[in-house]
Amino acid sequence: MPYCYGMRMAWIAIAMAVSAALDARADSFLDRFNDPEDGKFDASEYLLDHKGALPVPIIITEPAVGYGGGLALAWFSESLRDAARHSAGGRYVPPDIYGLAAFGTENGTRGIAGGARMTFDEGRWLYRAAAGDVTVNLDFYGIENDLAPGLNKIGYNLKGGMVFQELNRRVGNTNHFIGARFLYLDLATRLAADVEDANLSPKELAQRSSEIGIRWAYDSRDNLFSATRGTEAAFDAMFSDPSLGSDNRFQTYRTHAFIYTQPADGFVAALRIDGRSARGDVPFYQLPFIDMRGIPAARYQDENTGVLETELRYYLTPRWIAVGFIGAGRAWGRDESFAGSPSRVSKGIGFRYVIARRLGLAAGIDVARGPEQTAWYLSVGSSWR
Repeated sequence: MPYCYGMRMAWIAIAMAVSAALDARADSFLDRFNDPEDGKFDASEYLLDHKGALPVPIIITEPAVGYGGGLALAWFSESLRDAARHSAGGRYVPPDIYGLAAFGTENGTRGIAGGARMTFDEGRWLYRAAAGDVTVNLDFYGIENDLAPGLNKIGYNLKGGMVFQELNRRVGNTNHFIGARFLYLDLATRLAADVEDANLSPKELAQRSSEIGIRWAYDSRDNLFSATRGTEAAFDAMFSDPSLGSDNRFQTYRTHAFIYTQPADGFVAALRIDGRSARGDVPFYQLPFIDMRGIPAARYQDENTGVLETELRYYLTPRWIAVGFIGAGRAWGRDESFAGSPSRVSKGIGFRYVIARRLGLAAGIDVARGPEQTAWYLSVGSSWR
């Protein structure tokens, strides 16, 4: 679904423990989780050498849908180490990865999905695809709280299928990519109230959207999992039209930048700038919302959203990392200007453990306090998507 409705799924760390328990050669296998450099638990060797099927438990802590989980099965075409040997031109080309997943949460949200990530022509082309069938239960708070008097929120259900495809091409030997995207949604909407109470038009309840779009991306990060330097940025524009099979004509846009620096030894400072907008007859569930830790998905929606968030990491030891973050977001456009819209602030703390030193992969827990509630999240790699 658009923006994935903020579901944070922490898979890799738990998967390693499950795989270890299932391996018949327990002694020699567990030895691979002992880093010879510091004697600590480390999954670098296992992840570097693993190929084939990998069961991956799913844990969901998103406040908008409640706690839940599931299981994914990922299949690697070759190991990360073998892929590194085959990489050409000084750039690492990851193995192809295919996956199937099923998940559910305590509020009745559930789904099944499959996906693939493939590279071609020595990494010059990157293809990603996913398809799934879901039923999602969420709350609609109106656009700038414009529900009928006496209503704070209205529950709703989205049920149906989705297909997503994306093809990117590296520009020469640079860190720039250009690409094309396709998204198809067929989602029936059921509101737990009258449409008039939600202040929605029939077009805002549209079921089908077929969208094509363009993308530019830039990635100079020093690590794909837990970057310490560099920038990841992108601009996406999607266009929906009846001539493509959509019920409505509308457009959605997103531009973002994640910037990582090291201001002093042991510190990593990161900045997130994220803007999203929608124009035309947009289904209400595709309107942008403020996406930050501590704020439930789809809580604050409007035609435009902007988020500014900072994160500071401090390496207490080479393995343990303390994390602090604070951010603010605004939603505006339908009835309020940017200046007239209030800022929604969220802040929190967390920790990370470097579970794969050679890959730079860290995992941990964040606790965030938003305008209305406190929530916790499992984090593997970057907290920003």
